[in-house]
Amino acid sequence: MTFRSRLAIALLMVAIVPLAALGLAIRQRVSSLLESQFQQRVTTLVDVIRQDLDRQDRMVASRLEAIGAGMQADNRLRRGLLQPGMNQSYVLDYAQRVMSQSGLAILQIQDAAGRIASSGHFRNEYELVDPALPNLLTQVPGGRAIARVRTAEEPLLGLVRMDSVMIGAQSFTLVGGVRVDTVSLFALQVTDELSVTLRLPEDGGRPGESAADSLIVSEFPLPFVETRIGGDPNVGVARIVVGHSLAPLDDVRRSLSAWLALAIGLSALAAALLAVHLSRRISRPLAELAERASEVDLDRLDVSFAGERRDEIGALARVLGSMTERLRTSVRTLKEVEREAALGDLARQVNHDVKNGLIPIRNVFRHLGEVARDDPTRLPEVYRERQRTVETAVEYLEKLAATYAGLSPRLDLVPCDVNALVGRVIRGISPLSNVTVQPELAATAPMARADVLALRRVVENLVSNALDSLAPDGGTVVVTTSHEADKNGLPMVQLSVADTGKGMTADELDRAFGDFYTTKPRGTGLGLSIVRRLVRDLGGTLRVVTEPGSGTQIFVELPRAEERA
Repeated sequence: MTFRSRLAIALLMVAIVPLAALGLAIRQRVSSLLESQFQQRVTTLVDVIRQDLDRQDRMVASRLEAIGAGMQADNRLRRGLLQPGMNQSYVLDYAQRVMSQSGLAILQIQDAAGRIASSGHFRNEYELVDPALPNLLTQVPGGRAIARVRTAEEPLLGLVRMDSVMIGAQSFTLVGGVRVDTVSLFALQVTDELSVTLRLPEDGGRPGESAADSLIVSEFPLPFVETRIGGDPNVGVARIVVGHSLAPLDDVRRSLSAWLALAIGLSALAAALLAVHLSRRISRPLAELAERASEVDLDRLDVSFAGERRDEIGALARVLGSMTERLRTSVRTLKEVEREAALGDLARQVNHDVKNGLIPIRNVFRHLGEVARDDPTRLPEVYRERQRTVETAVEYLEKLAATYAGLSPRLDLVPCDVNALVGRVIRGISPLSNVTVQPELAATAPMARADVLALRRVVENLVSNALDSLAPDGGTVVVTTSHEADKNGLPMVQLSVADTGKGMTADELDRAFGDFYTTKPRGTGLGLSIVRRLVRDLGGTLRVVTEPGSGTQIFVELPRAEERA
């Protein structure tokens, strides 16, 4: 037997046997990793769906609460609900109008007897007595459920919950919700491998149990309710089922098997053609390393350079593996630092706004404490006088919480009475005895086109900063409103806050409206930054007049609300 034959046989044994074992091990390992990855995808999608359902549920609850508050303030609706026959058309159309304005797809208003006073999704339900749906919602865990409701065309499937509101001495029930297909789990373009299915009680068992191409299935239940005229309600459990197909795994297995067979064939050929394939056996590992190295970037650091070679190629693979591991560690650290910084910025802004909302409440309770100590008999009278201040501050905090529930809240631009808003802010302030807050309001109330909550935050931040700028021996803050025109002659509403504080230098003024710049020991540096952003979002302008030792005056100009005949 020639040396070439012995070398070919040796190369065949050395190359094919380990290669076959390695290929089978890789095939098994890849299958295991893919199964784990598929399971993680299913688990992650289930978590995303659950979180989105919770978010939609919170959104429905907050909008029902807002609708209830609007009903209490609508005198025309109140007369129609409390005095049957009055404003009947207005009551009939009320639910449909506010439903479209709030973004809901389902809205029904019932009285205490279960009579439907107004229905936004099915107007012909008016006067129908059907208390089953609210009664069922009070019994389900969490108060939310998947419900099938009647419409003029075909039944509508939605995520619903209920709320109640007092109109006069009567209690009314609100049932509202969104279409199920607006929830992100159904709006997402799910891949061919991932599937999301909503199974209703009449659909039977879990999907995917008998499907040959389903590898992983996960589900979570939701209560299901449906009312039926003249029949018993349909109550059960709906299931949101997430499945993952094993077709990609079969494709990978077939691909690995094909590559393994090809590698074995090439190795056998290399044994017969030793001289030709020796160079290839040297260059192939380098090419593989280069290919794997080309796959490394900041979005993909899972490329492995592990190998058993002890020669120069093995050393190069280990160097590349070590470098990839350092990159992986650095990327994780960078992402964590960025996340913590973003959370810190958001936390400081929330802290700043909440503190502004708590100041009126703290002042009222301080005042009540002083009255209780000095003249307890006046406590009920003073409480009634300051009660609205506390309620307004609580409403402000509630609206602030709803604003921060969406990372990009939409401003609700409505006519705002600037005089009334300034008065509420000033009444919530209890300045020191040597400090005067003086309102100089226009004789005719200026009506600005603005978001009430945003405009209140502007006024509170400006007044708070003006008070903080005063010297320890006291001073004066003057809040002025007026009707003005901008440089193009367009009607504007002007609000100004002037103080007798220390004023600002040119350098301080340049940095005053930047994020996190503050001269106060415990300040957040966000007050004036928030003011500038809110004024810009409201379509207004901001101007500062200041001089060291002469105080500061800040002018805010906002578009005037359109006058209606």
